[in-house]
Amino acid sequence: MQSFQLHPLCTLFPRMSGVDFAALVADIRANGLIDPITLHDGMILDGGNRIRACHEAGIEPHFREFEGGSIVAYVLSMNLRRRHMTPGQQAAIVASAQDWSNAQTVGNPQFGKITGLQTVAGRAAISGTSEKTQRNADKVARADPELAKEVARGEKTLPEAVEMVTGKRPGAKPETEPEEPQYDPHEDELAVAHETVRELAAENEALKDRLAVESMPGCDDDKTAALDTITELRARVVVLEAELDAVKASRDVYMRESSSMKRQMAMQRKEIEKLKGQDHG
Repeated sequence: MQSFQLHPLCTLFPRMSGVDFAALVADIRANGLIDPITLHDGMILDGGNRIRACHEAGIEPHFREFEGGSIVAYVLSMNLRRRHMTPGQQAAIVASAQDWSNAQTVGNPQFGKITGLQTVAGRAAISGTSEKTQRNADKVARADPELAKEVARGEKTLPEAVEMVTGKRPGAKPETEPEEPQYDPHEDELAVAHETVRELAAENEALKDRLAVESMPGCDDDKTAALDTITELRARVVVLEAELDAVKASRDVYMRESSSMKRQMAMQRKEIEKLKGQDHG
């Protein structure tokens, strides 16, 4: 089998292992590779675990090229919602993706403007975590990018990483700075519950698609092609929804900032009028 390098964005996510990976290998051995490996610039953008499982199962993988748009939004939307990860991992992945995206803007400033990663609110909307958790992940990524990747892979928790870069656990009151946003461990339980609901919904949609395709007239190749097309379209919808959520979050931030600036300007005008009145007096 041909060997492919993983795209840097693909490496942000933890690799499957143990029982989960064994189940993936068994499924591919029994049913073949249903979801093709996505390539971009000759590297695996999505499907690092699937191609490993194909090698293990002795199945020849098949591929598709990334069709355009934001590769950051695509990778995040394809992976954040289909894996069991803590909010700390999700926030660290988004923070690391932002660092990668920023690095790509050198000589190409338009690149990072379509990913929705420019604000804390936008990043939190994409990661599905609170803004305080996202801020902590951003702080770790700025101070130590490799440490942020360890958090993303589940090798360290976000509170541990924050303590390593700041000397204090999240929530501890600094001597000279405002209180750091706290990491809420109960978010993990809520995230797992949301993940379960999302997985069940996705599985239900996949079953509906299979039933619809199986009822279609035509040969097996035609049905396989139709199912691949439906899968690709659903993936594209997920990407667009993630980008829309990020745009909405950014819009809300800008509206709040605009309102704040208007209030400040109104107060300054009053002060100016007051000073003018004193001068005339």
